[in-house]
Amino acid sequence: MSVLRAVVTGASSGIGAATVRALRAAGWDVVGVARREDRLRELEAETGASVVVADLTQQADVDRLRDHLAATGGVHALVNNAGGAKGLDSVEASEVDDWAWMFEVNVLALKRVTSALLPLLRRGAVDRGVADIVNITSIAGHTAYAGGGGYNAAKFAAHALTEVLRLELNGEPLRVIEVAPGLVRTDEFALVRFGGDRARADAVYEGVPEPLVADDIAGVIVDAVLKPRHVDLDLIVVKPVAQAAPYRVAKGELAVRAETVR
Repeated sequence: MSVLRAVVTGASSGIGAATVRALRAAGWDVVGVARREDRLRELEAETGASVVVADLTQQADVDRLRDHLAATGGVHALVNNAGGAKGLDSVEASEVDDWAWMFEVNVLALKRVTSALLPLLRRGAVDRGVADIVNITSIAGHTAYAGGGGYNAAKFAAHALTEVLRLELNGEPLRVIEVAPGLVRTDEFALVRFGGDRARADAVYEGVPEPLVADDIAGVIVDAVLKPRHVDLDLIVVKPVAQAAPYRVAKGELAVRAETVR
């Protein structure tokens, strides 16, 4: 069998970049995909991964990615990580353009890439005995919260797409894995959500004891794709201990409650 190769979208920062590093450390060839060439070239130099500059909201770029992959080797795993949030306004007050952007990057790009690469993943499954599609969603795709309307709607759609895909691929040696992170402190997610407002972005994590970091999620992804080929981790929800739900996060040091005297 040839060396295993994975494609990771949204690879220029955060969870995507961490996943490229983790897969490379596990011995995989990796193709990192993102829009920002400078970030990708830095990752390429650091890890030895190959990179493709592409805007996954553009079908022509997705087709070019597919053709490049078909010409350069097998594909044994696809990590659909590209996505993001914009705004924290109410359904009434939020901007339609923000909703449209969130659907483009979280749902339609996921559909485009998956459709384009499925034939290559099928060939990879013949080679390896199994191939993986790993969709990075969010706990926002399972539990709604005030101010999350557009992001909730997009991630609920990504979750539904993942469940439908699993049904449609039943009977093929293709694992469809959903990783739904909770609060993850990365360099850009909250900053993008709040339009570059660093103070608002930092406030999301202020006082939270040990939020997750990108490496935590990358480790979960690598563990899932390295499972024996008959084991499919359909849905993995990953939250920091301090988080019970999107809208309930403990602040300050975690401590055991004093026993109640009866």
